[in-house]
Amino acid sequence: MDGSVDAVVVGSGPNGLAAAVTLAAAGLRVLVIEGAAEIGGGCRTQELTLPGFWHDVCSAAHPLALASPFFQRFGLAARGVTLAEPEIQFAQPLDGGRAGVVTRSVAATAERLGADGPAYRRLFGPLTDRCADLCADLLGSMRRVPAHPLTLAGFGRRAVLPASVVARRWHGPEARALFAGAAAHAMMPLTRPPTAGVGLTLTTLAHAAGWPVVVGGSARITDAMADAVRAAGGTIETGRWVKSLAELPAARAVLLDVSPRSLDALAGDRLPAGYRAALRRFRYGPGICKADFALSGPVPWANEDCRLAGTLHLGGTFEEIAAAAAEVSAGRHPERPYVLVVQAGVADPTRAPAGRQALWAYCHVPSGSTADMGEAIEGQIERFAPGFRDLILARSIRTAADTEAHNPNYVGGDIAVGTQSLRQTLLRPAARLNPYRTPARGVYLCSSATPPLPGVHGRCGELAALTALGDIFDVREPPDISPA
Repeated sequence: MDGSVDAVVVGSGPNGLAAAVTLAAAGLRVLVIEGAAEIGGGCRTQELTLPGFWHDVCSAAHPLALASPFFQRFGLAARGVTLAEPEIQFAQPLDGGRAGVVTRSVAATAERLGADGPAYRRLFGPLTDRCADLCADLLGSMRRVPAHPLTLAGFGRRAVLPASVVARRWHGPEARALFAGAAAHAMMPLTRPPTAGVGLTLTTLAHAAGWPVVVGGSARITDAMADAVRAAGGTIETGRWVKSLAELPAARAVLLDVSPRSLDALAGDRLPAGYRAALRRFRYGPGICKADFALSGPVPWANEDCRLAGTLHLGGTFEEIAAAAAEVSAGRHPERPYVLVVQAGVADPTRAPAGRQALWAYCHVPSGSTADMGEAIEGQIERFAPGFRDLILARSIRTAADTEAHNPNYVGGDIAVGTQSLRQTLLRPAARLNPYRTPARGVYLCSSATPPLPGVHGRCGELAALTALGDIFDVREPPDISPA
């Protein structure tokens, strides 16, 4: 590149890179600037504990990568990215060696739930059958008339509810706990809307697409995206933290994979006072405390099915998980937190030396917490896997404050880049007809603070890039981003 560019993308997370892929595929000269020493944002893989143990820095299981229209067009498999699916998509261990488990089959999952099975099948059977249509609308801008209005309406009438309301259809602990574990990804009390929508979406994806891990680590996704940008003539610069838009080279379009707080700081007076006020009203959710473990062997889960699960939600019954979520929302650290665990090695043995395991886990904590929750995380794993502590060779702990320090997008350690309240789900980051277009000409927001929702799907970046292509470059048709 000769120094002149058409578009600059700040931030190289999945959304920033999706924007760059889209712009470069349209023939633009693109420059990506990343503050960290390596690309990827929350989609990176590092040896966080011991040599040979590869841990995903943030995102680990990837149902949305399979469901995403962007990645379906991008062609991950054709670009050398292998998604490995565990036999059990996710599991919810309970005391006494019991567990609820979700497999790809709705019928097989329902059969394990006894008397709750028919109600489970009635809910998730139709959603799974229509998942492709549902994702086409859910993974959109939230501002257009849906392509499948009846399907979306049927989903939406339950999705807008609190998880605690939808969970009433089940009476046994396994089914209720399974739904709590999925819904608690919302990082809100389960008595608030639309936590049911998070649980419904993630469980439906488990049946329709699976919850795979990436062979070799999540970084393989962003590496493939970066390769595509470079192959199209784009440039990626790392180790450069941008503090103001004035620091950027001249370009007709600037796309920012940043939080609303950072957008306000970067653009400053280029934004009108009303829009800046809206950015400052944007609310962030709780943070996470993350623990990575190098283990001498597989986790000895008391329930045998849990040993086959890629992802596990720990915390016990629906009521226990709901109580932990309420504690965090109130600014307290639960003694028994809700813990997410990913044991990538059940589907990808390359993550650790033979016979050993790299384990990924985190729990929710109040925003900005500096508390080391490693002991509490270990306690919850030990509760359902007696003997776990005896396997630990090394551990790495990152508090919520550490999480923000490593990635400023994660304000207070909030990896969702904004609370998923009903209003902020529909109108993030502000109430505008186009959520990606800022009032500053040529400046666009493309982070997870824009629709459709958090996760590794690339749609925030792609939709922002398509907006910029139409506004600035008079490109009306989406460019071909396929490997061909």
